[in-house]
Amino acid sequence: MQTNFIEMIEATPKLKTKKCKIISFLLRIVLQYSIYVIGAITWYLYDYFIGIATFLLSFLIMGIIKSYMRNSVIPKKQQEYNYNDKGIADWFTARELCIEIGEE
Repeated sequence: MQTNFIEMIEATPKLKTKKCKIISFLLRIVLQYSIYVIGAITWYLYDYFIGIATFLLSFLIMGIIKSYMRNSVIPKKQQEYNYNDKGIADWFTARELCIEIGEE
Protein backbone atom coordinates (compact mmCIF):
# COMPACT_ATOMS: atom_id res chain seq x y z
CA MET A 1 0.00 0.00 0.00
CA GLN A 2 1.38 3.35 -0.98
CA THR A 3 0.91 6.26 1.38
CA ASN A 4 0.88 9.85 0.30
CA PHE A 5 2.10 12.36 2.81
CA ILE A 6 0.81 15.87 2.75
CA GLU A 7 3.55 18.28 3.66
CA MET A 8 2.64 20.75 6.36
CA ILE A 9 2.52 24.36 5.31
CA GLU A 10 3.93 27.10 7.45
CA ALA A 11 1.42 29.46 8.95
CA THR A 12 1.71 33.19 8.35
CA PRO A 13 4.17 34.42 11.00
CA LYS A 14 2.83 36.15 14.08
CA LEU A 15 4.70 39.36 14.81
CA LYS A 16 5.46 39.75 18.48
CA THR A 17 6.99 43.19 18.95
CA LYS A 18 5.16 46.45 18.53
CA LYS A 19 7.86 47.77 16.18
CA CYS A 20 7.40 44.83 13.81
CA LYS A 21 3.62 45.19 13.86
CA ILE A 22 3.89 48.89 12.98
CA ILE A 23 6.33 48.15 10.15
CA SER A 24 4.01 45.47 8.78
CA PHE A 25 1.01 47.80 9.00
CA LEU A 26 2.82 50.62 7.18
CA LEU A 27 4.05 48.21 4.51
CA ARG A 28 0.52 46.92 4.01
CA ILE A 29 -0.83 50.47 3.66
CA VAL A 30 1.85 51.26 1.07
CA LEU A 31 1.07 48.07 -0.87
CA GLN A 32 -2.66 48.73 -0.85
CA TYR A 33 -3.03 52.47 -1.39
CA SER A 34 0.10 53.82 -3.06
CA ILE A 35 -1.29 53.38 -6.57
CA TYR A 36 -4.31 55.54 -5.73
CA VAL A 37 -2.17 58.26 -4.15
CA ILE A 38 0.24 58.33 -7.10
CA GLY A 39 -2.64 58.46 -9.59
CA ALA A 40 -4.42 61.23 -7.68
CA ILE A 41 -1.28 63.35 -7.34
CA THR A 42 -0.43 63.10 -11.03
CA TRP A 43 -4.08 63.79 -11.93
CA TYR A 44 -3.99 66.94 -9.79
CA LEU A 45 -0.57 68.16 -10.98
CA TYR A 46 -0.81 67.40 -14.68
CA ASP A 47 -3.91 66.13 -16.43
CA TYR A 48 -6.55 63.45 -16.04
CA PHE A 49 -5.17 61.46 -19.01
CA ILE A 50 -1.66 61.45 -17.55
CA GLY A 51 -3.15 60.64 -14.13
CA ILE A 52 -4.99 57.59 -15.48
CA ALA A 53 -1.92 56.44 -17.41
CA THR A 54 0.25 56.84 -14.30
CA PHE A 55 -2.34 54.96 -12.24
CA LEU A 56 -2.25 52.02 -14.67
CA LEU A 57 1.54 52.05 -14.83
CA SER A 58 1.85 52.18 -11.04
CA PHE A 59 -0.67 49.30 -10.83
CA LEU A 60 1.65 47.18 -12.98
CA ILE A 61 4.78 48.23 -11.08
CA MET A 62 3.15 47.55 -7.70
CA GLY A 63 2.09 44.10 -8.94
CA ILE A 64 5.70 43.34 -9.86
CA ILE A 65 6.89 44.56 -6.44
CA LYS A 66 4.28 42.42 -4.63
CA SER A 67 5.25 39.40 -6.70
CA TYR A 68 8.94 39.89 -5.93
CA MET A 69 8.24 40.31 -2.21
CA ARG A 70 6.00 37.24 -2.15
CA ASN A 71 8.44 35.02 -4.04
CA SER A 72 11.44 36.10 -1.97
CA VAL A 73 10.05 35.29 1.49
CA ILE A 74 7.26 32.73 1.21
CA PRO A 75 8.45 29.09 1.15
CA LYS A 76 8.52 27.46 -2.28
CA LYS A 77 5.84 24.88 -1.38
CA GLN A 78 3.34 27.61 -0.53
CA GLN A 79 3.81 30.00 -3.41
CA GLU A 80 0.83 28.67 -5.35
CA TYR A 81 -1.54 29.86 -2.62
CA ASN A 82 -3.07 33.31 -2.79
CA TYR A 83 -1.90 35.89 -0.27
CA ASN A 84 -3.43 39.28 0.33
CA ASP A 85 -1.43 42.42 1.07
CA LYS A 86 -1.53 41.80 4.82
CA GLY A 87 -0.12 38.29 4.40
CA ILE A 88 2.65 39.50 2.10
CA ALA A 89 3.52 42.33 4.50
CA ASP A 90 3.58 39.97 7.50
CA TRP A 91 5.80 37.43 5.72
CA PHE A 92 8.18 40.10 4.43
CA THR A 93 8.40 41.85 7.79
CA ALA A 94 8.99 38.61 9.70
CA ARG A 95 11.59 37.20 7.29
CA GLU A 96 13.47 40.29 6.07
CA LEU A 97 12.92 43.30 8.33
CA CYS A 98 12.31 41.97 11.85
CA ILE A 99 14.33 38.83 12.30
CA GLU A 100 13.52 37.87 15.86
CA ILE A 101 16.10 35.65 17.51
CA GLY A 102 14.69 32.98 19.78
CA GLU A 103 11.18 33.00 18.37
CA GLU A 104 9.89 30.32 20.71
